[in-house]
Amino acid sequence: MNNNQYFDPILLSKVNNLSLAARFVVEGFLVGLHKSPFHGFSAEFSEYRPYNEGEDTRFVDWRYFGKTDRFYVKRFEEETNLRATIILDSSASMGFASGKISKLDYGSFLSAALSHLLLKQRDAVGLTIFDKSVKIAIPPRSKPSHLKEILTHISNTKAEGETDIATNLHKIANQTKKRGMIILISDLLDEPESVISGLKHFRYQGNDVVVFHLLDPQEIEFDYRKNTKFVDLENSESLMTEPWKFQKAYQKTMEDFIVKYRTECRNNSMDYNLVQTAQPLDITLREMMMRRL
Repeated sequence: MNNNQYFDPILLSKVNNLSLAARFVVEGFLVGLHKSPFHGFSAEFSEYRPYNEGEDTRFVDWRYFGKTDRFYVKRFEEETNLRATIILDSSASMGFASGKISKLDYGSFLSAALSHLLLKQRDAVGLTIFDKSVKIAIPPRSKPSHLKEILTHISNTKAEGETDIATNLHKIANQTKKRGMIILISDLLDEPESVISGLKHFRYQGNDVVVFHLLDPQEIEFDYRKNTKFVDLENSESLMTEPWKFQKAYQKTMEDFIVKYRTECRNNSMDYNLVQTAQPLDITLREMMMRRL
């Protein structure tokens, strides 16, 4: 398997072990990478505490040492480098696939890779999965063994049910007691104003917010050349139509939809990443990284 294949979502879908797939992505991504896309969350100084032998000397306060002839380090409100929570949308619309990879498949690979990457750099990571309501809520932990629990839940997740993104975001925000990084992985197929309101809730709390907007290529291009029956995956309503007749109108509507999210995220200091499910995982990770350097 060459390096490029490590990131091919179709190939990854053939790897039955999600842990192995995540390791393929992360190990390949880290080759030649000298700086993490995630940075330790800035924390407020609390007080001094005695230095313990073997600790990182970067945090020794040498000026305080000059006054007392003793080694002390600064204690911060948040001792962990980073507390990250991955929020994965598993509603029925995430099951759409014009090819071999659904949005949930891609979101699962991305969630697994991010979890592996964060734990590899000894950060704490948690996982929340939702559709109309929260189905899974695993608090952030930094133990390497935590990855198995996260990947098990991701592997068992199916795309089903209606969605209510905004309500769930507000609920999760209300239950988030410590500042950190919030990573939302969703197709965002809901009312943009309501979703942005939910994301702002995290920003008001001082969280760093990263949004991965997952869309199937056909949801953007709408390139259908024959009569097609469209079925709403969340309520089963269907419509038979001649899609080429309103392709341009659809594309303009989708473009406006994407621009709305991109603009609102930028205006509220949130990291927005548009991702198509045909896109290799390394491109997704690197594009996100470049915006964070």
